Formats: sequence, structure tokens, C-alpha cells
Amino acid sequence: MYFVKVYVTYKDSVLDPQGEAVKHAVHRMGYEEIAEIRMGKYFEIQVAPSQAPVEETIEQICDKLLANVNMETYRYEIEEMEEV
Repeated sequence: MYFVKVYVTYKDSVLDPQGEAVKHAVHRMGYEEIAEIRMGKYFEIQVAPSQAPVEETIEQICDKLLANVNMETYRYEIEEMEEV
């Protein structure tokens, strides 16, 4: 069994209005040293062993469902879970 963490964020070239709103709120709180905040999505996925490599499965899911590849980028971490 595998545990996968997927992080999806806007590409650097895409305006992130939610991140900008949070940054302005943080500035109003007095934290002027904060230069940028980017919002994103986070997914946790458990994957059972199969014929397909885990990386291939996760790439397909991200490309087809979790991320809008025109506007967003993603990265993931795969951990092998211990058998109980």
C-alpha cells in the first residue's frame, strides 16, 4: 500500500486572487515582511499495489482530475505504508 500526498498550486504566471487577499490580510495584521502567499489544494491518496507503477497512476489522476494543467502545477510525495 502507498500513501501519496499531492500538492496543486497555480503556476507562477497565473494570478492567485485568494493568495493576494490573504497576503493583504496578513499585511493588515502587521506582517509587512510577507512578500507573497500562494493558495493551493492538498490531497491524500492511498494506493493499493497494482500492475501500473504508482507514479503513472498519480500522474494520470492529477492530469485528468486534480489539476487544471493549463493554470496549475502539481507535485507529489509517495511513501510506502507499513503492513500491519
